[in-house]
Amino acid sequence: MQVANFTTDRRRVRWLSLLLLVLVGGMSLISSASAGGGSEDLISVEIRDGFENQAILVGLIILIGVYVLIVVELVHRTLAAALGGLGAVAALNYYATDSLNLKEVTTMIDWDTIGLLLGMMVMVGVLSHTGVFEWFAVEAYKKSGGKVWTLVVILCMVTAVLSAFLDNVTTMLLLTPVTIQIAKVLDLKPIPILISEVIFSNIGGAATMIGDPPNIIIGNGLSKDAIKDSAYPHLADAGVTFNDFIFEMAPGILMTIIPCLMFVKWMYRDEFAGVRERDILDLERRYGIKDPALLKRSGAVLALVILGFFLHPLIHLDVAWVALIGAVIMLLVSDRHELEEPLEKVEWSTLLFFAGLFVLVHSLQYMGVIDAIGNKIVQGIELVPDDEFYRLVAALVLILWVSAIVSAFIDNIPYTATMVPIVLLIANDLSLPLGPLIWALAFGACLGGNGTLIGASANVVTAGMAEEAGYPISFREFFKAGFPVMLLSVSIVTVYVVAVYAISENMKWILLGITIIGIIMQLSKGRRLGQHWSDALADPEQE
Repeated sequence: MQVANFTTDRRRVRWLSLLLLVLVGGMSLISSASAGGGSEDLISVEIRDGFENQAILVGLIILIGVYVLIVVELVHRTLAAALGGLGAVAALNYYATDSLNLKEVTTMIDWDTIGLLLGMMVMVGVLSHTGVFEWFAVEAYKKSGGKVWTLVVILCMVTAVLSAFLDNVTTMLLLTPVTIQIAKVLDLKPIPILISEVIFSNIGGAATMIGDPPNIIIGNGLSKDAIKDSAYPHLADAGVTFNDFIFEMAPGILMTIIPCLMFVKWMYRDEFAGVRERDILDLERRYGIKDPALLKRSGAVLALVILGFFLHPLIHLDVAWVALIGAVIMLLVSDRHELEEPLEKVEWSTLLFFAGLFVLVHSLQYMGVIDAIGNKIVQGIELVPDDEFYRLVAALVLILWVSAIVSAFIDNIPYTATMVPIVLLIANDLSLPLGPLIWALAFGACLGGNGTLIGASANVVTAGMAEEAGYPISFREFFKAGFPVMLLSVSIVTVYVVAVYAISENMKWILLGITIIGIIMQLSKGRRLGQHWSDALADPEQE
């Protein structure tokens, strides 16, 4: 009888899991078909006359309340987001002329993001049983020669590069298990390494259109075709393309790498010091590939999924669908009668957190909170004397820093979606060039994600996986490292943005050349002092 019940329970889990994949995929398809990828409003909400300012104030109070719950850790962040979402919906129903039903509330959730995360989590669950993460951990240790700081630099650079050419959420889904395994083997604290990786995943992801969700939103919402269909079709010539992100964003991002690396080494100088000696042959024997056949099959599926991400501009198949289809195929090529083990890696609390956060932020958007921020930006720019140069500088600095600060405290995905039409409005009403404003928004939203634990999707995903493994990352612990890095990187990018877009386009190549020459000089100086290359990058003065 017990065996029969166990078999029945397993069947129920399998069917429930498959239904969940189909449900999320269906919601993603409906969202994409109805709202251009989920970046536009699906419902029309009108606030009652005379209550507009009060609705904004109440929305801000709810947002602050949610952050208090998360910062002081009175409740789990998922529960805090859920409470905030419910409170925001209740307030919205009170102030709106018509109350929302459950179907309308679900349209506030970005199902594309949920689908992408769910699909990638399932694939990571399958890959985790092949032993590939343990193998990669041993390889990283071999390359570092046992030196902890060198290992951290390798992991951060791999994270940054993969985040640029994959996306930072997927990168952290793949590297978090590797990092935790390395930390266990070398008897290191995994949380400082994970925080460092997340920081560089957000930095690296900002360099390309597909590297960070805000860039994907900007690339779709501010392309030439999208602008032609907007209220400002005359601005279409300033629309952005895939290649524009690399040429405009990558030089500025490269300028931030070494300073941020220096800060990370200083911040965790005790944790990242020393050498760990381990028997490499013993590590290779203990942590080798467990299932080569499954690795080949699942690796091939993952490669096709990544290819699908790159081919998105050609095939026009949403990345969420690519991930979900890949997840189902990977389940089929593994043990098609076993679903419990792969689904163990799905961070359900993380997915629920995102759902609650999306409902919260979009409710605040309907209540006028985010539009009020955009209007304040316009008013701030209008305070500057009516001179094209000074107004452009003011617009660039304001959009960059407001986007960075707000993205740190409101997840940068819904914030960016809301700012896309505001950027068009600013360019049109103040007669400013659209291109520079777009890049200021992209830099601010992506780098601002490093400000807090819930500022970017990659942060939340990493925190969820780390907590599942027994290493919870607190809001305060992430804030101590992430917020200073955000301030540092945004300050550097401010110089880049103003110099390139307000002074001269040629400054881009001058600043890029200075950055590359500076890195070469640091490495050369370190070599003369007898330093290891990793120490030379972050601390060239140390002998």
